[in-house]
Amino acid sequence: MTALAWTAAASLAAWCWLLLFQGFFWRTDQRLPPRPEGVAEPDGWPDVAVVVPARDEAEVLALSLPSLLAQDYPGRAEVVLVDDGSSDGTAALARRLGERCGGLALTVVSPGEPEPGWTGKLWALRHGMAVAGAGDPEFWLLTDADIAHEPDSLRRLVEAALGPGAGPAGPGGAASDPGGGFDLVSQMARLRVEGRWERLVVPAFVYFFAQLYPFRRVNRASGRTAAAAGGCVLLRAATARDAGVPAAIRQAVIDDVSLARAVRDRGGRIWLGLADRVRSVRPYPGLGGLWDMVARSAYAQLRHSPVLLAGTVAGLLLVYLVPPVALVAGCCTGDTAAAAAGGLAWAVMSGTYAPMLRYYGLPVAGAPLLPFTAVLYLLMTVDSAVRHHRGRGAAWKGRTYARPEAAPGGR
Repeated sequence: MTALAWTAAASLAAWCWLLLFQGFFWRTDQRLPPRPEGVAEPDGWPDVAVVVPARDEAEVLALSLPSLLAQDYPGRAEVVLVDDGSSDGTAALARRLGERCGGLALTVVSPGEPEPGWTGKLWALRHGMAVAGAGDPEFWLLTDADIAHEPDSLRRLVEAALGPGAGPAGPGGAASDPGGGFDLVSQMARLRVEGRWERLVVPAFVYFFAQLYPFRRVNRASGRTAAAAGGCVLLRAATARDAGVPAAIRQAVIDDVSLARAVRDRGGRIWLGLADRVRSVRPYPGLGGLWDMVARSAYAQLRHSPVLLAGTVAGLLLVYLVPPVALVAGCCTGDTAAAAAGGLAWAVMSGTYAPMLRYYGLPVAGAPLLPFTAVLYLLMTVDSAVRHHRGRGAAWKGRTYARPEAAPGGR
């Protein structure tokens, strides 16, 4: 066998391992199920405070905030929107929407610039939780300003957290954990896939996240993997106090994973899944916005380590780029072993990506394009490291965190 054939065989072996032993990350059935027939609603609905950090979100707020105010929740709930130093009239727009839409009570507050050692989002959450904490809620719903919720979103999240009978969905839609009862319930909001670049990049973003943090492993009661999706997190207030959040994670750029780790480290149960009725309304019409979304935190995920960066680049090349290269080169040079191994690896890769494309309602015929998308992510990751070493770090809406704290290990 040639060196190319051995390299293609290594890539195929890696894909076989990912297919069978990486928590079945490629499946998309980890979702909140409807309440089973015959299971009654909770006897009492706990108080919930919804905290929305918002910085320069006037473009999307009219599409997201009314959906929170219109929540059909049987218990007591309120919304606190924290205007994090916006310059586009976010706070004034939020107040107008509150007056116009009615529904849940809305409070709009502004905490001022964050103190040293805090990221802007976590500083805003700290202030919002302090304001809403006067009502002593049993749960916090932490949700981003670009996230729209269907009217029953809060009800279903609380049902899942309370249990019983509201565990995460397994194959065929059955509850895989009928006992329910979680300290943190998080849903990966369905992102927009309307533009050409969104369709190419967004499903891969969720796919890579699930590969890094397989949802099934996150959802095991005895598991060590911890992750959450920051756009939609229902958090038990007592657990938040016990874990000392948000102060305990105040420097974290990847705050959702850091939050989940803090909860798990204190013995809390967490659940993470894909959303059906929670969606992002933020548009990414061009590649630039998507590039910045990934590049601002990719190097933080690697703990700002050049060694981890080099390993990541080598791994991405081996796993994603070698299969198509081996197939084409093998066919051109008559190296049948390389072509066969590369073709099989590419087929397995495409097969694992197809469920995510179906989840987003996109043609599975686009699955073979994943190597191209992976190269884009590789370049975004390298750019993230370059930005960090140039002192620009994790930049977001006018703020730069030159040397932010990385998210803790997820395993």
